[in-house]
Amino acid sequence: MNIHEYQGKEILRKYGVAVPNGKVAFSPDEAVKVAKELGSNVTVVKAQIHAGGRGKAGGVKIAKNLDEVRTYAKELLGKILVTHQTGPEGKEVKRLYIEEGSDIQKEYYLSLVLDRATSRVTVMGSEEGGMDIEEVAETNPEKIFKEVVDPVVGLTSFQARRMAFNMNIPANLVGKAVKLMLGLYQAFIDKDASIVEINPLVVTGQGEVVALDAKFNFDANALYRHKDIVELRDFDEEDAKEIEASKYDLSYISLDGNIGCMVNGAGLAMATMDTISYYGGSLLTS
Repeated sequence: MNIHEYQGKEILRKYGVAVPNGKVAFSPDEAVKVAKELGSNVTVVKAQIHAGGRGKAGGVKIAKNLDEVRTYAKELLGKILVTHQTGPEGKEVKRLYIEEGSDIQKEYYLSLVLDRATSRVTVMGSEEGGMDIEEVAETNPEKIFKEVVDPVVGLTSFQARRMAFNMNIPANLVGKAVKLMLGLYQAFIDKDASIVEINPLVVTGQGEVVALDAKFNFDANALYRHKDIVELRDFDEEDAKEIEASKYDLSYISLDGNIGCMVNGAGLAMATMDTISYYGGSLLTS
């Protein structure tokens, strides 16, 4: 299960993770009202969809005054935003996150994932923030650092400090980076997350280490323990057929195509898919 950025940041605030002030808006008037309340010289207007790559797709706007906030809000609300994660059909923007501007000095990448190879939580960090981690892995793999967490003791301050130094976070801000990482890890564990990604994590001109984005993915099998997380579910971001299947605890993934395929065995499945593709068909379900 995914949630929106603004919802993820509300969770992070409760764990002492520094995030910019902001609030969700569903209309241009609401966006302007929030911007007035924030009183920031620069306001960021962010489209809220369950997909990455919003910035590159034009889903993040920098407003220097209230008129620009209104203009960008009108432009984004109702827009079909197409990113590398939405597919060509894109997703309609139905809500915005209005956030105070940040004096960004440097961007970093930080995430926690469940590594199935080791069955342990792994912290990943890089000084190449603001980019797709897959791109960094391909072009600069030496700049991605990992810390495997012992489930008995959890993420230690030593590991967090080592990660901060490897990411080249300024020495005088390492303590703040460690605090952020420990809070992030605790949120990950307490909420049974499967992925938490901060891209970018930033150092500001005021000497703060701030999570400028927040992507959460939760283990669906653990949601019965977290009614507060279930309440954050946005059905507008999910496929109607998948929503219906979830009511009966069925695993269903909707795919594009015109031919349904149900097989028993990976080899037969691949051979059938190849045959369908060879004759010009495309897979609908599997």
